[in-house]
Amino acid sequence: MIGMAIVVDDYPLYFDASNEKGLSMAGLNFPENAYFFPETAGKDNVSPFEFIPWILGQCQTVEEANELLPKLNLVNMNFSDELALSPLHWMIADQTQSIVVESTKGALNVYDNLVGVLTNNHTFDYDLFNLNNYRHLSPTVSDNKFSDRLELNVYSRGMGGIGLPGDLSSASRFVKAAFTKLNSISGDSEPESISQFFHILKSVEQQKSLCDVDEGEYEFTIYSSCCNMDKGIYYYTTYDNSQITDVDM
Repeated sequence: MIGMAIVVDDYPLYFDASNEKGLSMAGLNFPENAYFFPETAGKDNVSPFEFIPWILGQCQTVEEANELLPKLNLVNMNFSDELALSPLHWMIADQTQSIVVESTKGALNVYDNLVGVLTNNHTFDYDLFNLNNYRHLSPTVSDNKFSDRLELNVYSRGMGGIGLPGDLSSASRFVKAAFTKLNSISGDSEPESISQFFHILKSVEQQKSLCDVDEGEYEFTIYSSCCNMDKGIYYYTTYDNSQITDVDM
C-alpha cells in the first residue's frame, strides 16, 4: 500500500492510502461525533489508528470491506501514552463505488456514498440531507422565476451558482466539493484527469490564518492527494509546493 502518514516508532499512522488492487481509504476529522468502544468478545477489535492498514491489508474491493464491517468493533485504544486517538470517520472507495464508515455512540454506521465526497464534522447522513437545500444550484442560468412583474437581468456569468457556499465550515465545504465534483468535466488523459482532480480540491482548500483554532494556530490544507487506482500511482501537492508530484507503487 502507498499513502500519506506520520511514522511513529516505525509504524505508519495513515491519513490516506491505496493498496495494489486499487482499494483506497482516507480518515477525516470527526470531533464530538466519533465514539470508540471497549473491547468486545466475538468482534474484530481494531484500534482506529490501525483501521486503514487492517482494511487495505486484506480487502480488494468495497464489497469485501463491507463483508468485514458487521464484525468490526473500533476500540478506544491509544497508540501510546503520548499519542491519543484522533476522532475520525472514513471513506473507503474502489474503482466503482464508495462508502463512509462512522463509529458513533449509537453504533457503527456504514453509508453508501453516491456523491464520492467526505468532509469533517457532521455525520454523513446530515451532509447528504443538507444537499436538498441547494437543489436550485446549476452550472447554467435559469429563467426568471422570482416574479413575472419584474425584469431581472442576467448581468454576469456563473449566476446559476449563486448561493453556493464559500466559507470554510465542513458542511459548506461538503456542498461546494459535491457540486464541483458532480458538475466538472475532465478529458480522458491521465494529465487532464489529475489536473481536474486537484482543481476540484482547490475549490475547498483552506488558507493559513482564515480558520483560527487557537492563539497563533490555524487549520489549513497541509497536503492534497489522489491515486490512480488502476496503476498504483499516488499524486500529491503540499501547501508550500503546488507542483504535482507522483510516486509509482
